[in-house]
Amino acid sequence: MELTVLGATGATGTELVRQGLERGHTVTAVARDPDRITLPPSGRLKRVAGDVLDPDSIGRALKGARTVLSGLGITGAPGVLTSGARAAVDAGPDFVVWLAAFGTGDSAQHAGAFTRTLLKTFMRKELDDRTTADAIVLRGGSTVFHAGPLSDGDLSPTRRTVPLESAPRRFFPARVSRATVAAAMLDEAEQRRYGGGIAVPLER
Repeated sequence: MELTVLGATGATGTELVRQGLERGHTVTAVARDPDRITLPPSGRLKRVAGDVLDPDSIGRALKGARTVLSGLGITGAPGVLTSGARAAVDAGPDFVVWLAAFGTGDSAQHAGAFTRTLLKTFMRKELDDRTTADAIVLRGGSTVFHAGPLSDGDLSPTRRTVPLESAPRRFFPARVSRATVAAAMLDEAEQRRYGGGIAVPLER
């Protein structure tokens, strides 16, 4: 497959690119500064400059993309996720796999009152950006992943992905490694099981 990864210099984006190459895919890695993509050279890896806050720049970077995966995170600049989601959908790919946070938007009720309070307190300025980006991707028939707090741990040998309605209800969402999240997102890019819905990556 030909994959395009947004936010390729971030920790999750790097995992998406690395694992995508390991699976034999051709990967276009998009970042504001592609020289900061730390993975070794590969004949199947193309580094491309693109800034989601610059419509012309990101439009050029995504031109012809067929499957887009997002490792974008909040950078402090307002509207990063919304701009990225619009750019990804407007590029006209066949499918988008988007990363979001468990406890925001449609998963808020599954996260419990304590988590909702924490997110409203510490992510207040980000919540609208996150939920708007989710809605844009879902309207396009693609998949949004709502992951719990991310860690730098190894890929879980017992990992699984469930639809939001089957996600365990916990006092606080379980941590999940970026490697596990990236693997789940790549599974979805290959299989497209949850299109138009929210999926939750779990380690057990």
